[in-house]
Amino acid sequence: MDYKTNCLVCGSQLVYEEISNTVECYFCKKAYESNVKCVNGHYVCDSCHNLPANELIKQFCIASNLKDPIEMALILMRNRKLKMHGPEHHFLVPVVLLASYYNLQSDVGKKTEKIWEAEKRAKNLLGGFCGFYGACAAGVGTGVFISLITDATPLSKHEWKLSNMMTSKSLLSIANIGGPRCCKRNTFLSIIEAVNFLSENFGITMNINKNLKCEFNSLNKECLRDKCPFYYQ
Repeated sequence: MDYKTNCLVCGSQLVYEEISNTVECYFCKKAYESNVKCVNGHYVCDSCHNLPANELIKQFCIASNLKDPIEMALILMRNRKLKMHGPEHHFLVPVVLLASYYNLQSDVGKKTEKIWEAEKRAKNLLGGFCGFYGACAAGVGTGVFISLITDATPLSKHEWKLSNMMTSKSLLSIANIGGPRCCKRNTFLSIIEAVNFLSENFGITMNINKNLKCEFNSLNKECLRDKCPFYYQ
């Protein structure tokens, strides 16, 4: 959904009131005095309104207490700052997973620390990785996630193994669907693989939407349509 006008969260009409009220920004969760919000009650502060995509992803995930990484990804994808395709998805994958993981543990401090580190690492995951390097960077993002929660390094043993296993499972899932690329599809596949991996290897359960349907196929001219597991007409 590319909400270029009206509410950046849901696209609904904005309502302007004569008297200002205290409202909470949907993304940064800070309180403001404002005369405007949408008909569904959403408010986006000027700072978040003007953020670039990666900064919006970071600030939202640090502030959010949600525990479903798919839900978090969809909220962010609906914002006009996240394009249909682009390297912002390479950052989105590890960060929504980190946020959900540490929210389950109620560890905001660790969450913030790991998200900042994920931002540094995601800068090395360039656009076009899927076709030019043979490794979709959304899938690589799941390896970044496991590396961060296990404190893996190139000299680690079990942690190194887990990080590489995670990436391999995500890339296989992505490859089995085939091309051309779709950043939304590959993001969903990667997150689902990471959720399954956490359950199998860490005994941690993240409850996600099992009936996920893509909201963005009309924006993708290369959409695989009914060959995509998330296609919804």
